[in-house]
Amino acid sequence: MIENLNAAGFRPLILSACIVLAGLTYTGCATLGVTSAEEYYAIGMAYYEIGKFDEAEKWLNRARSLNRTQVASEYHLGRIAFETGRYREAAGHFEAIIKRDPENVMALRAAAYTRIKTGELEMAERFYGQVLALSPEAADDGYNHALVLYAMEKYAEAEQVLSGYQFALLDNNDTMLLYARCQKAQGKVEALDSYAKWLVNNSDSQVRYEYAQLLEAEELYARALEEYRSALSPFSVPSGAELKRVDLRFAIARLLLIADSGGDEGLTELRGAVGEGYQNVEALELLLADERISAADKNALMTIISDVQRTLDAAAGEADTPASEESTGE
Repeated sequence: MIENLNAAGFRPLILSACIVLAGLTYTGCATLGVTSAEEYYAIGMAYYEIGKFDEAEKWLNRARSLNRTQVASEYHLGRIAFETGRYREAAGHFEAIIKRDPENVMALRAAAYTRIKTGELEMAERFYGQVLALSPEAADDGYNHALVLYAMEKYAEAEQVLSGYQFALLDNNDTMLLYARCQKAQGKVEALDSYAKWLVNNSDSQVRYEYAQLLEAEELYARALEEYRSALSPFSVPSGAELKRVDLRFAIARLLLIADSGGDEGLTELRGAVGEGYQNVEALELLLADERISAADKNALMTIISDVQRTLDAAAGEADTPASEESTGE
């Protein structure tokens, strides 16, 4: 998210320095009579652009000691620290610029994203707030700000930020999805429309699952069941997502047991989910306590819970058995 920006006034010097370095073996710079801040900066940036960060830091630190290139050098030292995983050091560089120039949007934006990397979301949120105060029309910064607020569970504030970018809500899938999730987290029925708009041009099992949960909460059971089944086939979630096929099968079973109490399909689906590996006893017990489920289904559910619990206990027992106890001896 941190943009690769260079000071426009230094661009010709960067290019010329690259040409100089290309004709040398990276050892002769000190003999070239380099004395100006701009030349220090240009050589530092030349090394930066070819990925030689150690050399780049050396020359940028020299340039930073001179006023004319101080801010640009500090910024790129921050970039080097960021790209090499030294996030706190990077934040120190960006925030040093902000202390000298509180309205430097480039440094504010970089500091915000770096503080996300250090896990200091309140600082990141504050920096994004400053960015938007200076550039209120910047939809990408608005999205990032809202994303941080969402991570902080400030859902109403995140929704308010996103609502200021109506064109982005129409044109940007990520923005629309975040907007829908902010509304869902607040229990707003308007989230149904936001999810539906996103799903017009996109398909993702995780998002369909979230949409189906909303429909189920509003007792729109037929539509919820349709969305759960659409999420199941084909099943597609982003890498690292926690949603599994068995979670969807359980959701379908739960909905059928509630909406079609006394029917066979719900128990059949639940047994199928357990057969595929569903083992969330807590969720099963919550379902057992639901007053909308018939007595006959509850009896069957108790048997299923007992079977799952025995499977879990057996697995735990095997895990706790020392290797020596498993041996039958020589």
